[in-house]
Amino acid sequence: MACYFRRTIAEQVSRTMGVPSERILPHIHAGSVHRKGESPDFWLFLKSVLDDPLEAAHYQEKAEQLTDKLVSDSVISESGLERGVLTFKVNRPLLVKKVMDKIRQDGTTYGFQSEILSNVPKGLTLVEYSSPNIAKKFHVGHLRSTIIGNFIANLKEAAGNKVLRVNYLGDWGLQFGLLGAGFSKFGCEEKLKSNALQHLFEVYVKVNAAVEKDEETKLSAYEFMRELDSGHPQALSLWTHFRGLSIEEYAKVYKRLGVEFDEYSGESLYRQKSQDVLNLLRSKNILQITNEGVGVVDLTEYEDSPVNATVMRSDGTTLYLTRDIAAAIDRRQKYNFDEMLYVTDKAQQTHFENLFKILNKLGEDKVDRCQHIMFGRIKGMKTRRGEVIFLDDVLDEARARMLQNMAKAGTTKATEDPAETAEKIGVAALIIQDFKGPLQADYSFSWDLALQSTGDTGVFLQYTHARLQSLLTLWSTREDDDFSVSCLQEPSAIATLQHLLRYDEVIYKTLKELQPRYLVAYLLALGHLANVAIHSLQVKGSPPEVAHARLQFFNNIQVVLASGMKLLGITPVNKM
Repeated sequence: MACYFRRTIAEQVSRTMGVPSERILPHIHAGSVHRKGESPDFWLFLKSVLDDPLEAAHYQEKAEQLTDKLVSDSVISESGLERGVLTFKVNRPLLVKKVMDKIRQDGTTYGFQSEILSNVPKGLTLVEYSSPNIAKKFHVGHLRSTIIGNFIANLKEAAGNKVLRVNYLGDWGLQFGLLGAGFSKFGCEEKLKSNALQHLFEVYVKVNAAVEKDEETKLSAYEFMRELDSGHPQALSLWTHFRGLSIEEYAKVYKRLGVEFDEYSGESLYRQKSQDVLNLLRSKNILQITNEGVGVVDLTEYEDSPVNATVMRSDGTTLYLTRDIAAAIDRRQKYNFDEMLYVTDKAQQTHFENLFKILNKLGEDKVDRCQHIMFGRIKGMKTRRGEVIFLDDVLDEARARMLQNMAKAGTTKATEDPAETAEKIGVAALIIQDFKGPLQADYSFSWDLALQSTGDTGVFLQYTHARLQSLLTLWSTREDDDFSVSCLQEPSAIATLQHLLRYDEVIYKTLKELQPRYLVAYLLALGHLANVAIHSLQVKGSPPEVAHARLQFFNNIQVVLASGMKLLGITPVNKM
């Protein structure tokens, strides 16, 4: 639909300039909607099309000459020039007809059927995200990895990729030596049954404190880890028990967030294969042993100064990096992925840089398709009880605050399950607050800002969706697709349709940069436009023909708003 207009504009400009339309097409963009005054539908920065430097230097003059030659036709009703940028206005009835029909035709896939997305690479995308450490409660630090990874997986899937969602658990290493040794001293089976992760957390805190004072406790932790490495039945049984309980508890949190995984993996899967990695590094003369007996890989060729990455301890055991190398090789062999994305905090940047460099030295052929999606830290997230540690506390707080707000507004009677509605709105608030800025940036969290019902918040998006849903209960003739375009010529309708026109470009940019903020900004703007339209385009009391056209229009807004929210990981509510 937008591509139809872009191509028509490109063909007219091509005829006028004598430049191939295929060269012009990528530089034609749908315009942003201005709050004051009518906005152009499309614009073309002519300088980006001109090759000759002399011509480029006089592009303003060229643009003026070109504008004079362009003519209005059945598609382009008007063209102009604003600060060296060619602008185009399309025929208003045609704009209404094309946008409305395209959304009705594509439904939830609207925006993804566009020609500009046709060259986006497709294939198998493996996304590794969340990755909590088992036998520990789901820490709030894993919130960003979970919701960002879920968003990227949703986006890739919507774009036509086959997506494998992997939760790579931290389920091996010295922490289990500590926990195994600590459970024999501080553990209680009854407490484990009643609240597994809370009790394991308490044991972990106690054993860490004991290690600081008691050398014997530290030695027993190393001994338990050696037993695990050697496959001692009792140690493995306890580890398996802790792992199973952890996954059960995590599943409850993921359900609240609307997050699912195709595969639960973990470091433990690669404890043997990491020894194969060491052998491979030896066979290729990549592994170097220091005077202390530590195994390292020299990465100086990638740096300006000498740099070594440690892959083996002096006792011959492997590290997190070694296991990540084993996992990457195993996934390439097992899945033959087209791209693999690791969604983790930016503090792990050096780790992934070293991982990709070592894979490159080993001759792995898909290293260039591996990417670390970095994100910053959340600052200042507190509950009424104080500093937040665990994610379920955050979700409980969001739900409780929303319930309180809903009760004050007197709207809880409108919902069948107020707590469930409050949970969905609370999750939306967390996600929008998180996704509004660049992922790499740290940000300060504010409950007051996140839970505002007006402004650029997840609560506002949910409110808009519920308001549209309420309005659509008036629609009794949905089976009739025909409508009169003359009934949708008001400024608020045109502005909203102009905004819907550029959805494919927003999707393309979001896919290209894997930054949710572009989609968030678009949906928030759509929400504001929708509320203006709801206020100005009355349905009740309007003639049947007008009411029907407006309800089709509001239905289309809801389709795009809901599908965009779901991409972000938000479950739209119908009442609030």
